[in-house]
Amino acid sequence: MAYTEVRLPALGEGITEATITRWLVKIGDMVTTETALVEIATDKVDSEVISPIEGMVAEILLPEQAVPKIGQILLRIATEQEVESALLEPVSSLPSEMKESGISEENILSPAIETPSIIKAERKFISPFVRHLAFSEGISIEELYMIKGTGIDERMTKEDILAYILQRPKKKLSTISKDFEPPQPLIIINSEPPIVNPGEIAIPMDRVRKLIAKNMLESKHKAPHVTVFSEVDITPIVLWRNKNKNIFQKKFNENLTFTPLFIEAVARALKDFPGINASVKDEYIIQKDNINIGMAVALPDGNLIVPVVKNANQLNLSELATQVNDLAKRARDQKLKPIEIQDGTFTITNIGAFGNISGTPIINLPQVAILAIGTITRKPAAITVEGGTGIGLRDMVTLSLSFDHRVVDGAMGGSFLQRICENLNSFNINRDF
Repeated sequence: MAYTEVRLPALGEGITEATITRWLVKIGDMVTTETALVEIATDKVDSEVISPIEGMVAEILLPEQAVPKIGQILLRIATEQEVESALLEPVSSLPSEMKESGISEENILSPAIETPSIIKAERKFISPFVRHLAFSEGISIEELYMIKGTGIDERMTKEDILAYILQRPKKKLSTISKDFEPPQPLIIINSEPPIVNPGEIAIPMDRVRKLIAKNMLESKHKAPHVTVFSEVDITPIVLWRNKNKNIFQKKFNENLTFTPLFIEAVARALKDFPGINASVKDEYIIQKDNINIGMAVALPDGNLIVPVVKNANQLNLSELATQVNDLAKRARDQKLKPIEIQDGTFTITNIGAFGNISGTPIINLPQVAILAIGTITRKPAAITVEGGTGIGLRDMVTLSLSFDHRVVDGAMGGSFLQRICENLNSFNINRDF
């Protein structure tokens, strides 16, 4: 029987694998194009794989907690037409297990012929599907013939073999591919908790934390990080937002935060510096036409996720604000779709949300740079007054840009950061949304 193979889909640039957290179907289940087959998880998002066709689950190739690679086969589905065809086709060949048991095609097709290896077992027609499922579950031919069928002429149906499998002693899925290799640990963790001193506790890392640790170590190992800092006066932005946030709320029913304003400034700068809007693959620099900006969002459990605002340079401010608010909310509610964390070309992280002035962010590979935004602080600064210089209270913020020194030199990195600062400082306070 020909099957449709369901593979682990692409989950975003830089993501090469995922963990199978829970199977939502079992062998023999009928599925539609809206049926969720399996729950998978990465360090960025939990999601489901949906069936691409209508049919019946024929094989499940990996167990829960396996870590398949992108493109690896997860399960196989037979269409209803394929199942019906298999149930009607004559037995032309037998599985090797049956041949090794001394059973020939004639024994199956002609119940009048006695077979020495089958003792007191009634001969009956067995469809290819039932045979395949039985032997994939380790059911011998002797055991198979002892199962009473409920179909026409006591033929064995799908429900009969599945009911029998369920009542047998629990076994691991024997449909796991022979080529499957157990996943290697993401980081080295002892199987036993470490010995700790009085007053200490050993807390095991959860799955997401282990994946984050793996990715951060990989980034620091592969990409030589350089971080540059710049302080910028964003008083015009603060004044404009304070004046317009209530108007914006009434007009668009959205909160106007600083995040879309920063994304707008970064997107404009990326347009002028295509060498930053890029990724690294082997010994090649892949420059991107689309400007897709990821924004790091802290989750209630302390972990982190990076939803992506696609084509940020093509959105006006109200569209940016709508997407930012929606993505952030669904990220915290764990309702993001895999596509919404894919294809980022640059990342920003707002460390100022926690009162921090500056930091040295780690690059989100395979991207080549990341921007950290510090807290907005009102403090004295030099200003120009009537052609002279004076001191005034200004709203200042420190920006930290980490970049991959394999492909971004100091001149490009520093110039790019200064372009962001210029875009922020020259904000038009008379602009519309």
